[in-house]
Amino acid sequence: MKKIFLTISVLLIAIMFGYSQEEKSGTKVLISTSLGDIKILLYDKTPMHRDNFIKLVESKYYDGLLFHRVIKGFMIQGGDPDSRDAKPRKQLGRGGPDYKIPFEYVPEYFHKKGALAAAREGDNVNPEKASSGSQFYIVTGRTFNDSELKAIQENSGITYTQEQINTYKTIGGYPPLDKGYTVFGEVIEGIEVAEKISQVPRDGYDRPLEDIKMTLTIIK
Repeated sequence: MKKIFLTISVLLIAIMFGYSQEEKSGTKVLISTSLGDIKILLYDKTPMHRDNFIKLVESKYYDGLLFHRVIKGFMIQGGDPDSRDAKPRKQLGRGGPDYKIPFEYVPEYFHKKGALAAAREGDNVNPEKASSGSQFYIVTGRTFNDSELKAIQENSGITYTQEQINTYKTIGGYPPLDKGYTVFGEVIEGIEVAEKISQVPRDGYDRPLEDIKMTLTIIK
């Protein structure tokens, strides 16, 4: 009986976060921080973002960088090279390599809780929605009700599947970002660590008062 219960529990968790057998076979990355570890899966249907992320991880680009912007009920953001050894209370978020990555929009990938997506400059200077070469964020989000989701769909022109609607209503995420940013992976373990990071004390720039450094490693 215990074995059956554990199997069902694992299945329920997989359903909650929308994993598929195909996605589980993709490249996985471990993000180690002082508050715990987060394991993420990179999607194969966003190959430019996947390959760029793998390249940066393997070159140790991210090691020692900070989660420089965190907002409870929204997301945690990192990957700015200017955050390495940055002085306290310095505003961060403008750094990156000297290239951008073209927008890779895949409708089935959305900003559910645990989504991994690429940060970018705003539409006013970046109408093509090209992604930063290195900055990324992990959605912690909140739940949304039917009326909120209806308004978002009408404003954005998105039509959510019933599964996506149920995910936003029960698990949560941040649907206002859908169709505007490239989602290229998701958390498969350690979402509670991302939530913990999102709730730490922060300054007026949403930077944690105590540095939260990261080390990224490709894992099997």
